[in-house]
Amino acid sequence: MNTTLWEFILSLLNIVFLDLILAGDNAIVIGLAARNLQADMQKKAVIIGTAGAVILRIVATILVVWLLKIPWLLLLGGLLLIVIAYKLLTDDNSRNDIRSEGNLWSAVRTIIIADAAMGLDNVIAVAGAAKHNIILVILGLLISVPIVVWGSTIFIKLINKYPWIIYVGSAVLGYTATSMIVEEPSIHSFFHTHTLLRYLFIGIIIAGIIAIGHWKRHHEQRHTENNSTT
Repeated sequence: MNTTLWEFILSLLNIVFLDLILAGDNAIVIGLAARNLQADMQKKAVIIGTAGAVILRIVATILVVWLLKIPWLLLLGGLLLIVIAYKLLTDDNSRNDIRSEGNLWSAVRTIIIADAAMGLDNVIAVAGAAKHNIILVILGLLISVPIVVWGSTIFIKLINKYPWIIYVGSAVLGYTATSMIVEEPSIHSFFHTHTLLRYLFIGIIIAGIIAIGHWKRHHEQRHTENNSTT
């Protein structure tokens, strides 16, 4: 097996992992939107809504992959992904504002619109990890989205049971973000020449995301516990 194939497989696994980490709340949205439907209609709403969301996300990601070829947008995308990695550790991803729907097509519409509104982090992360490879984008989404939909309950339980998975996800996002930044054509030659600085930059960003996110996460937990006891 040659190096190129290994790189393709590793990038694909990276995309699938990022999607699983970032799309847990999307699965919750699907459940909330379809919860008032009859059992047979719930399955249809999930399948049709998910299919629509996947198609929309593939198109959006391909557009972002193309846009990231524009000068300096790779840098901006990397910076935005650093913010997303931090928010993954600190945000409350509850979606109580998603209303349930009473008929099939209303539920499908809610699923697609909500997924599109919440999918920016997924789109940027996948576009960055794909490194302009459209086949990786499509394969990664086709593999990961069904897993999220039908295995979301298990995956969410795993994250709740093993919080370190979120930290791994943030680290992977941080690595993807810094890889985008150092590959920005306008500054690529600098990082290519100074290899030590390249790895130092990547390490500092990843460590910073985890450290600051961890501090903020525990600070908010203590604040919540103090409020509950008063």
